[in-house]
Amino acid sequence: MRCRNGDAIAWEDLINRYQRLIYAIPRRAGLDDDSAAEVFQRTFVLLFEHLHRIEQPTRLQAWLVTTARRETWRLIRRLNSEQSLNETDANPDTEPAHTSLPDPQPLPDEAVALLEEQHLVRTALAQLEERCRRLLTLLFYRPDTPSYAEIAQRLGFPAGSLGPTRARCLQKLRQLLEGAGF
Repeated sequence: MRCRNGDAIAWEDLINRYQRLIYAIPRRAGLDDDSAAEVFQRTFVLLFEHLHRIEQPTRLQAWLVTTARRETWRLIRRLNSEQSLNETDANPDTEPAHTSLPDPQPLPDEAVALLEEQHLVRTALAQLEERCRRLLTLLFYRPDTPSYAEIAQRLGFPAGSLGPTRARCLQKLRQLLEGAGF
């Protein structure tokens, strides 16, 4: 693993790859952005400290998810105890705000896999030439998908070439995803 050798670019790539996944875990548990950032930072500090112990780089994602879950629950417990103390001092009859979470279940493995797949697709999409990237973004990443005529006008394509161009762009995207092991 290049990160073990102190390769700064490898660390940046690693962080970019897993950033959304790690942030999703505390956010799903009901923590705010600052708390999610704290979990993210603590997770990667622990990775840095224990990188020499990770024997199977293919299991890195599982290690990060498990660590982020543990750090999320540690932070929630700490926030609960701090809030309990503060609220007990102010009003002993009130219940702490963090005692019930919006979704107390851990992030399911299917959701983790979906986040990883979305990351791989976004990464592959970013590698496409601008023409394909813009076309696929208009077709698949907008909540209000414009008509073929609108897309052709926006991109300056003849309307009749949009379908074949879309097929070629999807083929290029598929090749990039297959190259990434998807």
